[in-house]
Amino acid sequence: LNSCILINYYYIELNQCFWCFSGQMTDLLFMEKDLVSSLKDYIRAEEHKLEQIKKWADRLDVLSSAATQDPEGFLGHPVNAFKLIKRLNTEWRELERLVLRNMSGAFISNLTIQRKNFPNDDDQTGAAKAMMRLQDTYQLDTNIISTGELPGSSSVASLTVDDCYDLGKVAYSEADYYHTELWMVQTLKQLDQGETSNLVDAITVLDYLIDSAYQQGELERELNFTKRLLELDPTDQQVNWEMKDIEYELFNQKKVEATEEAEGRQRRKSRGRPDDDLFHMRKYEQLCRGEGIRMTPRRQSRLFCRYYNNNRHPRYVIGPVRQEDEWDHPRIVRYHNIVSDKEMEKVKELAKPRLHRSEVVGEETVHFRISQSAFLRAYEDPVVDKINQRIEDITGLDITTADDLQVANYGIGGQYEPHLDFRQKDEPEEFEELGSGNRIATWLLYMSDVPAGGATVFTEVGAAVQPIKGTAVFWYNLFPSGEGDYRTEHAACPVLVGSKWVSNKWIRERGQEFRRHCGLQETD
Repeated sequence: LNSCILINYYYIELNQCFWCFSGQMTDLLFMEKDLVSSLKDYIRAEEHKLEQIKKWADRLDVLSSAATQDPEGFLGHPVNAFKLIKRLNTEWRELERLVLRNMSGAFISNLTIQRKNFPNDDDQTGAAKAMMRLQDTYQLDTNIISTGELPGSSSVASLTVDDCYDLGKVAYSEADYYHTELWMVQTLKQLDQGETSNLVDAITVLDYLIDSAYQQGELERELNFTKRLLELDPTDQQVNWEMKDIEYELFNQKKVEATEEAEGRQRRKSRGRPDDDLFHMRKYEQLCRGEGIRMTPRRQSRLFCRYYNNNRHPRYVIGPVRQEDEWDHPRIVRYHNIVSDKEMEKVKELAKPRLHRSEVVGEETVHFRISQSAFLRAYEDPVVDKINQRIEDITGLDITTADDLQVANYGIGGQYEPHLDFRQKDEPEEFEELGSGNRIATWLLYMSDVPAGGATVFTEVGAAVQPIKGTAVFWYNLFPSGEGDYRTEHAACPVLVGSKWVSNKWIRERGQEFRRHCGLQETD
């Protein structure tokens, strides 16, 4: 009103106070009414948004409260680990976009700062591939993984239909059509069971399944998926034509197979690895599952447990250590209660800030080892020095030329494929540079129990050693003659449930001249 009076004062002669007349004021009234209506819509939208955020926060609050009570136990379940990575990479990003509409400064600022530490797309892809590695190694059904009822797990964490779909998409993006089909079938199954999704429908899933079956040359499955797609939309002429093409191809394929069978020819399918490599990996995976272990009862009866003092070593005359035979040829022994919980926690504490991915070699990323590792020097802490001294006292070997203590952590799907600790004759450069010789022996200390998976297996001899916290296993990599013992080829099986912490010491040849006498025979 004051504004109108002021305007009228200045422009009274020209009668320019347009909004001072009743007709225009009515328009303003209805305009205000529209604004109020829009404001209420905005409030309802904000309330709906806040309700969504509140539900999301309540769900995460319950989950994080339970998880932080036993972080390693919670993250030891691969489904929990995968879903955590997925949440931080995908769901928190969606929440950020939702909250940004309201410009909630403090929260957004904090979230934006924290996001630089979040997992990225590569991490989510890596977690998905780890799930599939576990699936293959331990021959797990997708439904078992989806329901979270894994062997050795005391908790249950399930995958939603969207989670299964994401796993299938990762496999598809990697041209892994075998796993694409497995996870898309699981997605379709959960949709059929009534689970709802805002991201995917049965038609989209069937498109993936049809293409995956086609890429694998599985015409019958491709035909079945196409028929299912046609059931959802019988009017789709394109699908009708595609189904007729598949039926025609399948008919011709069966004719060819019948001819080949009659002629006695057999076809072999390649799975991307040479036959020797496939056989080798199958042995490795069988041992990880507890299959194919080659130890007869007669050989087993010759393995003993004993109290060991290393020829009356001064430190162990009164308190000898417990030594157990794990294998005879090559000889692998385990030492029990070799370090305390306090010492192991200190080693982990020292290593954690320096852990880095072990799968990177030079400029090239490889996948035979999926873990994080760090090296600790003896002078860094008295605990490291004590452990090194203990290794020397028990093994009787000089560790002054040994490698630094390596600490490694294997998380979700963490593994180390079959390898030798010693270097072969065609790669001597490393030893010449170090001047300490080949790796004569390996000391492997387990710093955690692993509820399922994570065994150390020796693929050439069919041995499997289970991780037991506080114990260490020891074996010689070289014969007394200095030749490499290829029977010591070993691998770290993928961790199915739990988190695996180990530390190892590679002991070198130099300094052992008077501690392990040389010999000309390749004997244990």
